[in-house]
Amino acid sequence: MFEEYGKKPYRNTARITAVHKQRYEIEYNGETCFAKLKSSEYYSPDKYADFPTVGDYVEIFTVPNSDCMITKTHPRKSFFSRRDPSSAGHSDQIVAANFDYVFILMSLNMDFNLRRLERYLTASWNSNALPVVLLTKADLCEDFDDMLLQVEQIAAGVDIIPISSYTGYGLEELDKFLRPDVTIVFLGSSGTGKSTLVNALAKQQIMEVKNIREDDSKGRHTTSHRQMIRLNSGACVIDTPGMRELGIWYAGEGLSETFSDILPLLGKCKFSDCAHKTEPGCAIKEAIKEGIITQERWNSYLKIKKEARFAEDYESAIREKEAFFKSIAIKSKRLNKRRY
Repeated sequence: MFEEYGKKPYRNTARITAVHKQRYEIEYNGETCFAKLKSSEYYSPDKYADFPTVGDYVEIFTVPNSDCMITKTHPRKSFFSRRDPSSAGHSDQIVAANFDYVFILMSLNMDFNLRRLERYLTASWNSNALPVVLLTKADLCEDFDDMLLQVEQIAAGVDIIPISSYTGYGLEELDKFLRPDVTIVFLGSSGTGKSTLVNALAKQQIMEVKNIREDDSKGRHTTSHRQMIRLNSGACVIDTPGMRELGIWYAGEGLSETFSDILPLLGKCKFSDCAHKTEPGCAIKEAIKEGIITQERWNSYLKIKKEARFAEDYESAIREKEAFFKSIAIKSKRLNKRRY
């Protein structure tokens, strides 16, 4: 599979296709093998390295009769992150990287949730990729025109495609995205049909599928780890574990894209310091009264904006952390030179 192993390790670029705790599955020269992190590069206190995730391109070197060693994570052209559930919201978790489209799956059943969709759209726009909304399980909904209209009102400029993985309805509209060398990440809460759609696009049973609960239409977590699958078309699909609660870690431009109907209203109140509560001449209150925006959408905007403000504080902390590690590395090098 690899070139001949000589006196020096052979280095090359591979792509992460799955993450299994401390072990990584990689695609290299068209074949699949396993790798692990080189401790001195990723766990050294005087270095700061991005731990790889699914979709990342990494630098590796081979080890005879053992896993490859990952020595570097290459810069990402796009990535999707959320608050790490294991950190009590104090750090971020990169879910996927280097993708071109974000397929946001929301089912047309009891799990239909516009507020959650706003959060996915905000994060997706900010990932540097294009979001596409897939309304799944169209076969279970006799009339979804009203729900389609609701989605169109909050997802301006986004392709919205009702589909059914069981009947094949709408799947042909996805062909324009499934091109060679294109990577797509699937996002959606458990039970929206991500694994079923992967199987339908691959035309084979790749992912395990579980039924949703009949009492609330919520799904069971089928995917236990992030995984990238290459389809016959040459396109790559990244399936992710269901995320019912998506904390906005970085909002950035995603906030203005998702709430493009609210931003023009800001700054048009009578008073520049308007809190949009009881002040006269409030443009926001007037827009809600006239039905231009809903109270629920305004509340959602405020909530996501508050989370984004917290993220900005975290980014500053990260920059300070990087500067701290760099200063230690410089001091260490100087000390070693003196000793030498």
